[in-house]
Amino acid sequence: MNIVVLDAYTCNPGDLSWDGLRALGPCDIYDRTPRDQVVPRARNAEIVLTNKTVLDRDALASLPELRYIGVLATGYNIVDVAAARQRGVVVANVPEYGTPTVAQAAFALLLELTNHVGHHAQTVREGRWSASPDFCYWDYPLIELASLTMGVVGLGRIGRAVAQIARAFGMTVLGYDRYAPRVAPDEVRLVDLDQLFRQSDVVTLHCPLTEENRGLVHAGRLALMKPSAFLLNTARGGLVVDEDLACALNEGRLAGAGLDVLSVEPPPPDNPLVVARNCLITPHIAWATRAARARLIHTAVENIRAFLRGQPVNVVT
Repeated sequence: MNIVVLDAYTCNPGDLSWDGLRALGPCDIYDRTPRDQVVPRARNAEIVLTNKTVLDRDALASLPELRYIGVLATGYNIVDVAAARQRGVVVANVPEYGTPTVAQAAFALLLELTNHVGHHAQTVREGRWSASPDFCYWDYPLIELASLTMGVVGLGRIGRAVAQIARAFGMTVLGYDRYAPRVAPDEVRLVDLDQLFRQSDVVTLHCPLTEENRGLVHAGRLALMKPSAFLLNTARGGLVVDEDLACALNEGRLAGAGLDVLSVEPPPPDNPLVVARNCLITPHIAWATRAARARLIHTAVENIRAFLRGQPVNVVT
């Protein structure tokens, strides 16, 4: 059973082990795979693992031995699932590995936007507190989360975890999900999407990227938000129209944004969000704690074991 990992480095830059995968059969593990090397490297593989390397219809048509694709992530938009299904190729993802880590990252961004801890710590390092005539100072309004309203777009595992943390901070929580649950999570009030954007002090995105919701956050929807509100995106960059968000921030129609993802990654230097007013951007690391990556690899291996037993799990549709 030949196994190929197309882009192993971001998942495991050397602090974890691939031994569990190697125990399943011969493995070729590549840190990164350029687009023109996908087919040559995977041509004889029956099992391919990918994180962000695209497996489109053309690539799949050129991989005659392929039986299984394991996505080293929860989102699987980098695989042409319809083409895989037509070929009889199983596609599986890892749906739960990052829930606590991504929820934590969302609040790390929010707390920096509201408390500006990093900024003020840097001013102390630069000597400003030592030279201050007062016992304290702050450069931005410091905002208390208790009593604010958080709107959670997407009530899957991560969205529900974020809602739970928000409630622990004393926030009111509104929720929207395209597939509305029959019963809302505890203390989450279900509303329609425009109402959520209109009423929330913080809007946080936790939904997969699909053709239906690409550009979900556009100029019209941003215009619904309070000028004092914040937008968080730790889901997928394509959910937001970069230019529209940058314009809202720069014109003061939105107080700030905390983003871990952008529409193109890595971003081109001229992406307007990189220099937008009060826009915090981290390099797609919300998922990347060691604990989460260890769970990711373990589950990916268990997914393959289940497939080899003829009982595949975590199969995407």
